[in-house]
Amino acid sequence: MTSNVSWILKLEINAGKLEEFKALAEEMAAATRDEEGALAYEWFLSDDSQTCHIYERYADSAATLIHLGNFGAKFAARFLPCVTPRGFEVYGPAAEQVRAALADFGPTYFEQFAGFVR
Repeated sequence: MTSNVSWILKLEINAGKLEEFKALAEEMAAATRDEEGALAYEWFLSDDSQTCHIYERYADSAATLIHLGNFGAKFAARFLPCVTPRGFEVYGPAAEQVRAALADFGPTYFEQFAGFVR
């Protein structure tokens, strides 16, 4: 089994916020690239540019907490007014500290029971 923690965050982009959101996405991706333990960080935009899905994967809960700390300190105040969360699924063995940090987003947690990561 893997120690990776990953998620898919589903967002509706608020009216008039698309360009701000896209610029912020580039800034956040650049900052996350330098985080140790950040394994995947991908943003996907729907054809109508109204919905975004963000896929993130971290080596373990410790790496996840580093990312969440950086998000809170650097980006949350600008990110949250741009979007309305529409779904949040978290995969893997998220530690209690990770669960506490994500609680306001109302995630659903899924534990791995079969499969592998290469």
